[in-house]
Amino acid sequence: MTRSLPTVCPSCGHNLAIKRLACPQCGTEIEGLYELPVLASLGRDDQDFVERFVTASGSLKEMARLLGVSYPTVRNRLDEIIEQIRRLQEEREHRDE
Repeated sequence: MTRSLPTVCPSCGHNLAIKRLACPQCGTEIEGLYELPVLASLGRDDQDFVERFVTASGSLKEMARLLGVSYPTVRNRLDEIIEQIRRLQEEREHRDE
């Protein structure tokens, strides 16, 4: 079982940042505070949906077929994800001001 990347601090609830990146091949490490990409801040199920949506060439009809649900169900799910992304982007803009 693959673990999901945590995005929220379990102690205080604030967004986590990446502190260290490492190359498993050569061992090079880079340290600093780096913000997670917006898409990485989505939940695992939403990330999977976006990945499948992109590989389905952005076709809602194809997504409905792949997921075995109706077109309106896929449209609603996509609208919810879009709203989450917009909210995350707005939060970043406010933090950067």
